[in-house]
Amino acid sequence: MAYFPTSSSAAGVVGELLMASLAQNTFLWRTSPIGTELETVVVSWLRQALGLPDAFDGLFTDTASIGSLIGLAAAREAAGLDAAKRGLPGRPEVGQPRVYASAEAHSSIDKACMILGLGRDALVHIPTDNEYRMRVDALEAAIAEDLAAGRRPIAIVATIGTTASTAADPIAEIASVARRHDLWLHVDAAYAGVVALLPERRAEFAGWEIADSIIVNPHKWLFTPFDASLFLGRRMAEVRAAFSLVPEYLRTLDRSAPVRDVSEYTPQLGRRFRALKLWVLLRWFGLAGLRRRIAHHVDQAQELASWVDADPDFERLAPVPFSVVCLRWRPAALADRATEPDVAAFLDARNQALLDAVNRTGEVLLSHARLGGRFAIRVAFGNLRTEERHQRRVWELLRREAAKIVS
Repeated sequence: MAYFPTSSSAAGVVGELLMASLAQNTFLWRTSPIGTELETVVVSWLRQALGLPDAFDGLFTDTASIGSLIGLAAAREAAGLDAAKRGLPGRPEVGQPRVYASAEAHSSIDKACMILGLGRDALVHIPTDNEYRMRVDALEAAIAEDLAAGRRPIAIVATIGTTASTAADPIAEIASVARRHDLWLHVDAAYAGVVALLPERRAEFAGWEIADSIIVNPHKWLFTPFDASLFLGRRMAEVRAAFSLVPEYLRTLDRSAPVRDVSEYTPQLGRRFRALKLWVLLRWFGLAGLRRRIAHHVDQAQELASWVDADPDFERLAPVPFSVVCLRWRPAALADRATEPDVAAFLDARNQALLDAVNRTGEVLLSHARLGGRFAIRVAFGNLRTEERHQRRVWELLRREAAKIVS
């Protein structure tokens, strides 16, 4: 129940075994026609299952970090920087590129800016509201300030399911800002994106259908063995412009039929046949089976949240939009003094001790975050084999070990 619990399903293991056995290298169509064609099919299946329009195409990569790198590299080209050919140094006409993401965005966005030569200073961390969602007014103010200073905004990164609290940024409003300023919109839905498989839960995703690029990680919450990340883009020509380099030994000589060489769209050349394990998994579970399990995990989190809310000595530190509950021990006697520096430090120390004590039992593994400066214990549902008894046991352990700390 720590971080985002990855669980391999039997179907995923079979797919991984087949993938390793066939040893397909899917960097060119001619090195693996079946790999390239099956990837196109499975990407299309997932796109449709997520409720996204036909304008999106995509590919599989290893992790969301690479997916975000691809998205921001395309944003850099779409902004007219021509960095793939000319680089960035020594070009005063390029100005100071700017990328915007919430203060709760994943650190992979910082790393992508580092790798792409934009630098960490190019990333502007936008403040969040009291539910840890990007503040659109602060985003607009930051863009206006940069434009007035002669800087060059190129992209916005919005998150659906932040790492700490799983907050969902207001995508539709952010998309409106992106369109008004002609900025690339990249949506990081690595963890929570699979919830869009549930048609009744797509309200949280409103606006992502007009994003320029999206990432969703099947290896986080779709029971797929690590690694498998889905990159979807509406402007694949810009993605290709960011990475295409075709020496003679990689050139496809017969162009009588249109084919895609996926290596032209990624920083990698050699690629694993990830589409195969996802094909097996989708055929095994079916959409109905996947939807049922994801909905069950969301329900488990909601039930745990209700137990926390009903206990006067515990409190939730964030909403529970998906399957993660952020909580802490806070005795009722200290409720009115929780923000006092000495009391806040006391609660942080005690909750860290509580986390350590629960993990030392060896029965569960939990992780932590800091929300609003407060130490939070995270309970994450998403493992294929988490049952009601495990859900009840983690709550029993939290209450039992908290009582020991008090005594």
